[in-house]
Amino acid sequence: MRQRINFSVNKYANQLVEDLIKHKEKFNLKVSQGPLNCTIIDAGINIDGSIKAGLKISEICLGGLGDVCIIPSPKINISSYSISVHSSRPVLACLGSQYAGWSLSHENFFSLGSGPVRSIVQKEEIFKELNYSDKSLKTSVVLEVNKFPPEEVVKKVSTDSNVRPENLTFIITPTTSISGNIQVVARVLEVAIHKIHELKFPLERVVHGIGYAPLPPLAKDFITGMGRTNDAIIYGGVVQLIIDGPEDDLVKLSQNLPSSSSSDYGKPFKEIFKKYNHDFYKIDGSLFSPALIIINSKISGKTYKGGKINDKLLTKSFS
Repeated sequence: MRQRINFSVNKYANQLVEDLIKHKEKFNLKVSQGPLNCTIIDAGINIDGSIKAGLKISEICLGGLGDVCIIPSPKINISSYSISVHSSRPVLACLGSQYAGWSLSHENFFSLGSGPVRSIVQKEEIFKELNYSDKSLKTSVVLEVNKFPPEEVVKKVSTDSNVRPENLTFIITPTTSISGNIQVVARVLEVAIHKIHELKFPLERVVHGIGYAPLPPLAKDFITGMGRTNDAIIYGGVVQLIIDGPEDDLVKLSQNLPSSSSSDYGKPFKEIFKKYNHDFYKIDGSLFSPALIIINSKISGKTYKGGKINDKLLTKSFS
């Protein structure tokens, strides 16, 4: 059991949300009143959004516990820039806030909710393992979708979080927008930590984490955008972890953690998605991990590597 944490990710995230709203012109965002007087931040449907907004929204997803920036990439033929992310509390930031694990749907609306609201609603088993829950009178949810949430979804979020609708903020980031592009690629560290959990490796051994992945070009449609952002991580993502524990465990983890350990590895994500008739849940879950993993042992100081960047598939996906 992990030691209980006594601070609020919503407190940190709310400060970032307030900054987005206050400086909406600078971030090139539209802020409006939504169903039941909730707040809607449009980061890519009726307005272009911005790189700066994408970086800030990514930090909101992390519950204010991470820093996200854009860095030059040496592989200019693939992408001239990469998104870099690191966190002071990588496990809590990634699994307790950023992970898109809460299903929100009504009729023809569907999205997976991510962000600090998840730590309040506690809908996922992972929170028992994290031994973390949060309470806040204000919260936010990030949705990777190209439409605004209907009243029924707003009501559900309000009821499940026990937060009044007027204190809820929905941040909308379609994958065809620059903000959506960035906030998905900024999950490169999260997918590594999520896979560590799926491999049943003790999360408390993860001490530090940092990662980066190439920023793909904007796509003309949702499926292509989803494919490119996933490919950025699966075939171009690099994550470095400092982990405690026995050396043999770290060697095994470095071999099993990269995306190349998946049976579905080897084709652009859009082709894999099509192969399974657009059923996301039929894809081998072990595919969702960075291309290259570097593990540094806190005990011995030794480093173990697994996987590799796949330039060929990145070029095919981004072209």
